[in-house]
Amino acid sequence: MSGSPAVRGCLVLLLSLPVVQGGSDWKVTYSSTQICASQGATVRIHCTYEHPHISNLNARTYWFTKVDHKGEPVDLQTEEENRSRMSYDCSSKSCKLTIRDLRETDSAVYKFRFITDQPGGTFTAQTGVDLSVTEPNLTVKIISTPTTSTATVQCTSRCLLPDSPTYVWYTNGDKISSASSSEYSGPFYFDDSVSCAVKRHEAAVSPTVCAHRNNYCSRVIYNERRICAFIRSTVDLSCTFYTEKRNPSLSVYWFRSESNEPNRSKDLREDVRYLNRVHFSDKSRVHTLKIADLKESDSAEYRFTFEADLFKWGTDLPGTTLTVTDLQVQVSRLSGSQTDTYAELQCHSSCSPPGNLSYFWFINGRVISSINSKTYSGWVRVRDNISCAVGENPQHLHCSSPAVYVLERPSVSVSPSGEIVEGSSVTLTCSSDDNSTAEYSWYKDNEYLSNASGQNFTITDFRPEHSGNYRCETQNSKGRQISTSHVIISSANKAGTSLKMMNIIRLILVVLMPIALAVLCLWMKKKKSRSSQTENNEGVEMIKLDSHPVYENTEDLETDGQEDQ
Repeated sequence: MSGSPAVRGCLVLLLSLPVVQGGSDWKVTYSSTQICASQGATVRIHCTYEHPHISNLNARTYWFTKVDHKGEPVDLQTEEENRSRMSYDCSSKSCKLTIRDLRETDSAVYKFRFITDQPGGTFTAQTGVDLSVTEPNLTVKIISTPTTSTATVQCTSRCLLPDSPTYVWYTNGDKISSASSSEYSGPFYFDDSVSCAVKRHEAAVSPTVCAHRNNYCSRVIYNERRICAFIRSTVDLSCTFYTEKRNPSLSVYWFRSESNEPNRSKDLREDVRYLNRVHFSDKSRVHTLKIADLKESDSAEYRFTFEADLFKWGTDLPGTTLTVTDLQVQVSRLSGSQTDTYAELQCHSSCSPPGNLSYFWFINGRVISSINSKTYSGWVRVRDNISCAVGENPQHLHCSSPAVYVLERPSVSVSPSGEIVEGSSVTLTCSSDDNSTAEYSWYKDNEYLSNASGQNFTITDFRPEHSGNYRCETQNSKGRQISTSHVIISSANKAGTSLKMMNIIRLILVVLMPIALAVLCLWMKKKKSRSSQTENNEGVEMIKLDSHPVYENTEDLETDGQEDQ
């Protein structure tokens, strides 16, 4: 590839700036502090490291970009999404990280860490290599113009490109179908212009330059390649164009590039979708397209073209991509009582508004004049409608968000109620005043429960670790309901204790009680038997008392007395 030396030369410059971190015995040396690369490219990040026992070092080495909740660095290769694209090549004194098929999300600071089997043998780098993944940053260089009709041009990048890229070349806004390498030699007229792009990254086309080292060529320069705007707002798309073919017959206009009809170039003023919503203005070679009352369907790529005499600026060259989005009120934090809620809200969108616009907050249609920032903090009441907007002032708003309204706190009920027996099933039900359209989310110590969805949440096998504070949140067509409700499920340990007590009671009633009754019956029977025997014995003794010898000799005594007399 003829253009690769320029790119490699740039990389050599980047990689020749070593950075050393650490003391005389422990240190990490990076080959570079910053690397710029394009999406889809392959990048290699290299470092060397030193340790007092490097000769017999048994170390674990890895790269990281973030730490876990304990503050421990997370090995890149332990993350599932990285394993197929990231690899290490480490020896006793150096380690290289290779990242393939770069994505924009790979932009980060990459740091190195090694852990040895020596005392105190852990070293974590505090600085690292800042990798920036961007679209190709291209420039067209005029290499030679040996004749008046032929020139050689080269497409270069300040960032590392994907391996063996395919290039796309444009002249006067039209694609050159025969060109695909980083250099192109071909016929160029005196007033021709040229630009380049990398295939599948055509939106990041290079600036247009004149092929014969002069500024007297036809060309179009878009002032912005990407613009993001809000629904119902007004946006300006502009470009600067040059041509030596200016005359009263010059015709200029903007058109919408359709993905299914890439060569279509219909004047937007004739497009029924933009009826009474577009306006063109031309001032000092700057041509502006104004689109009012933006709709989400207006998201598209817009290109500019002009015609003069027998010349027409091509319609292949990428233009300005417009993304139309909406504002949303997002909930950051909630607290409060059943009727009042203290809310921290944010007016969010996927893009930043163009210009120096202010944010406005509305409660029940009335503007809160004291707040003009993206965030709102304050007390809100049930049935309050809250929305945000952007604009120069409340009377000239560019966009307003859908309203979020405050509903009564959802209530959570538990079935069965009371203490929950370990091993049993328990169901939590979230009820709101909009059950028909609401979406439900469940939380436990503010931790989102990903396995719970819907109005009912069931725990089939209740364990002690399931005890705790549960809450549900609801969301409907008007946005997220900024209210929550709490329920505490009784500890499963207490339920287990109750179960043991119940089992003890059952054991007493079912097993021990019959035994106790049998013993009681036997005791009563024995007592009754002893009572009968006692009564019989008492009768015999009375008879014996009645026949005491004293009384048996009474007649004899009386006879003897008479005889004595």
